[in-house]
Amino acid sequence: MKLLSAMLSLALLLAGTLAHGQTLSTEQIGRVDFEQRLGASVPLNAIFHDETGAPVMLSHYFGERPVVLVMAYYECPNLCTVVLNGMLNSLRDLRQDVGRDFDVVVVSINPKETFKLAAEKKQTYSMRYGRPGSAKGWHFLTGDAASIQQLADAVGFHYVYEPQSKQYAHASGIVIVTPDGKVSRYFLGIEYPPKDVRAAILQASQSKIGSLANRLLLLCFHYDPQSGRYTLIIKRVIQIAGIGTALLVGSMMVWMFRYERRREGMS
Repeated sequence: MKLLSAMLSLALLLAGTLAHGQTLSTEQIGRVDFEQRLGASVPLNAIFHDETGAPVMLSHYFGERPVVLVMAYYECPNLCTVVLNGMLNSLRDLRQDVGRDFDVVVVSINPKETFKLAAEKKQTYSMRYGRPGSAKGWHFLTGDAASIQQLADAVGFHYVYEPQSKQYAHASGIVIVTPDGKVSRYFLGIEYPPKDVRAAILQASQSKIGSLANRLLLLCFHYDPQSGRYTLIIKRVIQIAGIGTALLVGSMMVWMFRYERRREGMS
């Protein structure tokens, strides 16, 4: 049911963009990936901008605590919001606190986005997280293309810009990084089990490297053999979800009918 709910949420979120007809070639979509580079070092000397617009080195957010790293962009109409919400839901269930036991660093992959957008996102998610004093542990960054690409390459986040829609095709997931900047664990997809996230943060706090995540790449594009290109997958998601829901409701109705018949027979 959780998977069905996630699929429906994603479908509704993406449905508004389907009409624009965004397409990617086979070669382009082939470059979209979340390569798991366990043990790789993030570029701590890379320079970004914080929510006030001030330049800051990535190393500023490391050294003391593990980091939950998210590559996204703030005006993304598709997966990014689902990923951030999935992360937030998981972190709410942890005993560990953002800002005390670990930090959250979200980096926009769109070099045109401003620190004002980053500040709005920080306010939204730190308030929704709702734990006193945790705002200091939420960081939403922007940067130039070179710094973004340097970090994305380091963590294996490969994405493609689609100029027609002015959007990015990318995979979904979060990365757990050790205090000294080593990639410790990946969580792919849009839901991150709190128990596993808690264990991964604890492991990263000890500067240990975790194991590979299951290869579940959730993309926003679907291959169309007639055109030889990839288009948004929303119709297929809705169709599958609709069939599943119909089967579930039908099964429940049959069970209830049989249950009533048995009750009548007993009376």
